[in-house]
Amino acid sequence: MAKEDYYATLGIGRDAAAEDIKKSYRKLAMKFHPDKNPGNKQAEKKFQSLSEAYEVLNDDQKRAAYDRFGHAAFEHAAAGAGGAGGGPGGFGGGFASGFADIFDEMFGDFGDHRAQGGAGAAGKGADLRFNMEISLEEAFEGKQADIRVPSSVACSDCKGTGSAAAALTTCGTCGGHGRVRAQSGFFTVERTCPACAGRGEVIKDPCGTCGGQGRINKEKKLSINIPEGVEDGTRIRLAAEGEAGLRGAAPGDLYIFLSIKAHRLFQRDGADIHCRVPISMTTATLGGIIEVPTVEGKLARVTLPPGTPTGHQFRLKNKGMTILRSSARGDMFVQAMVETPVNLTARQKELLKEFDSESATETHSPQAHGFFGKVRELWEDLKE
Repeated sequence: MAKEDYYATLGIGRDAAAEDIKKSYRKLAMKFHPDKNPGNKQAEKKFQSLSEAYEVLNDDQKRAAYDRFGHAAFEHAAAGAGGAGGGPGGFGGGFASGFADIFDEMFGDFGDHRAQGGAGAAGKGADLRFNMEISLEEAFEGKQADIRVPSSVACSDCKGTGSAAAALTTCGTCGGHGRVRAQSGFFTVERTCPACAGRGEVIKDPCGTCGGQGRINKEKKLSINIPEGVEDGTRIRLAAEGEAGLRGAAPGDLYIFLSIKAHRLFQRDGADIHCRVPISMTTATLGGIIEVPTVEGKLARVTLPPGTPTGHQFRLKNKGMTILRSSARGDMFVQAMVETPVNLTARQKELLKEFDSESATETHSPQAHGFFGKVRELWEDLKE
């Protein structure tokens, strides 16, 4: 029976680029790989044909020979190989190494590399997330907090082994290695032992408390340290404080995500603090000293010069937030908001009118004078 054309096997044209050849092979190899089609001889045969075609077309010299002579170019090589690892150029060690990159992409670590991790990774406990809200003052000062986290802990009756007996039994399937090997076409594939899930030991008499899981659901009480200067969204990792592992496997980690409540007076911008402070019209006009609160719970004095306009900012150095893992501090910016008087008495209104009548707009309200002067000029220009 004539062999199928290698290009047809991979479903590509004879002018296909090297990247297209690799892409088509990867897609088809995933589909027909023996691991995904256990016991399917037809899929195994198709996978072998794909591998043979790719080994030729992925090599420039072998592809050139195939394009010129077809399958005849490799008949002598196949005969010389004696069938063991035979084929185009011999499917020996060079074949496995040539495809390692593809199998790494499709199936993870290839060959012996897959043994890394082994039983230690099997049944590892899940990582947990705990959301915690703190005040701006707590973010400034730092704090020691006690939290309760719904989780799972190692069973105290079986000490996390899951077995009621003192000792576990060595797995008969893998001989205690946690991994088994199987022949798949041209390859020897190593995988986690299905009988013991990679642990190398099996339970004959499960613990009655945890049902052989080695862990039980329980609320954990933890004390955590929140350092000074944390920001909104800061993540704190507590190693091995997550969910307990299955039957003695490593526990997961606990991640605490911090959020900071909005403050009534302050707005935070990184390490800086902003605060709007209302001041009276007379204080803004005549000048004076005001006291403003700070994030550390103290009062700071700010001197206002005469004629302070609304929106003017005053900078208080080193009065802002603490900075994580630093002795430095941010600054505080105080924004003056001049308040317009309301609910005036008749006498107060009379005094204001008297002040207005005696005021020279150009001298006492230079911005208003300049603005309305420009309005008059614009109006005159429109008339012309």
